[in-house]
Amino acid sequence: MASVSQARSLGKYFLLIDNMLVVLGFFVVFPLISIRFVDQLGWAALMVGIALGLRQFIQQGLGIFGGAIADRLGARPMIVTGMLMRAAGFATMAVAQEPWMLWLSCILSGLGGTLFDPPRSALVVKLVRPHQRGRFFSLLMMQDSAGAVIGALLGSWLLQYDFRLVCGAGALLFVICAGFNAWLLPDWKLSTIRTPMREGMSRVLRDKRFVTYVLTLTGYYMLAVQVMLMLPIMVNDIAGTPAAVKWMYAIEATLSLTLLYPVARWSEKRFRLEHRLMAGLLLMTLSLLPIGLVGTLQQLFTLICLFYIGSIIAEPARETLSASLADSRARGSYMGFSRLGLAFGGALGYAGGGWLFDAGKTFQQPELPWMMLGVIGVATCFALWWQFSQKRLEPSMLEPGS
Repeated sequence: MASVSQARSLGKYFLLIDNMLVVLGFFVVFPLISIRFVDQLGWAALMVGIALGLRQFIQQGLGIFGGAIADRLGARPMIVTGMLMRAAGFATMAVAQEPWMLWLSCILSGLGGTLFDPPRSALVVKLVRPHQRGRFFSLLMMQDSAGAVIGALLGSWLLQYDFRLVCGAGALLFVICAGFNAWLLPDWKLSTIRTPMREGMSRVLRDKRFVTYVLTLTGYYMLAVQVMLMLPIMVNDIAGTPAAVKWMYAIEATLSLTLLYPVARWSEKRFRLEHRLMAGLLLMTLSLLPIGLVGTLQQLFTLICLFYIGSIIAEPARETLSASLADSRARGSYMGFSRLGLAFGGALGYAGGGWLFDAGKTFQQPELPWMMLGVIGVATCFALWWQFSQKRLEPSMLEPGS
């Protein structure tokens, strides 16, 4: 028993180091792609938008296949192969001079993520006990916030010399991470049985409760992705300078590092997972509704703070709830399929949000996109409440502290 406990403890430290390397490698490169190809090379924003959309949709939309393969082959070969593929994508991006090369680099990066992301998530479910998952996911998200700031700063510093250095740094970090996994990650199986690919995928698709939950999260992600689209545009419009956008991300990092873990520890013993998810989503929704009417940066940053606090409440609960609903016989398949909500929500949130923002300006109704997001948020809250109401869901692992 002691050896199992020690393996779990060492495994959690391994996951934290691995996550930091992945986050740094990603944020060294991706926040600077639009600056490189739109601002410096003068490409149409649509060309870059297609590339970024391809990466996200491929990585998240095909996650169930990566997870199913990992259920069959184990975590290590999938993680190592995926990280090397992402490194290859960054190397291709470094020499991209035509849109098709940028698209190819993002496709390679997305395919790499499809291979390594679901088994990494499944390892968290395997190694972290259910009552500790909320706090552990909070630690990972704190790492994500800190790593995003550090990675973006490193990438910005390298960009002043050469974009190839930016891509080289990102590729190097993923090669190091691949070596780290190949050397130290034990040959763990993700599921309690050696599940064939087709069986693992079928098991997920037959689980109506899990499928409904994942598809419902499409609405949640449509709101969440606005931190990369409409919120920075609003900050830039009101401040009159893109330099003010960095303060928005500084607010996110500060709130995440100071509140994520304490809020998770306090709430996990008092509230059910689905209630925490719905409360956070409702706060995110209420903070977005008045944004189209604000006229000062102080008002906007206040609403953005509320949005981030809602995300801090919702996100650990969402991740923990996904893990709690996963079948241990096909963990990789379940965690891969759980990314489908982000694939749909991200695509709809980026495309639909941009279209609504332009329409609001055209018709001189700047509140239009924010009101529509509010409607989506309320509808998603209602759908979650309906799905997890006591009359529909038998007593299970969803109690606090489970």
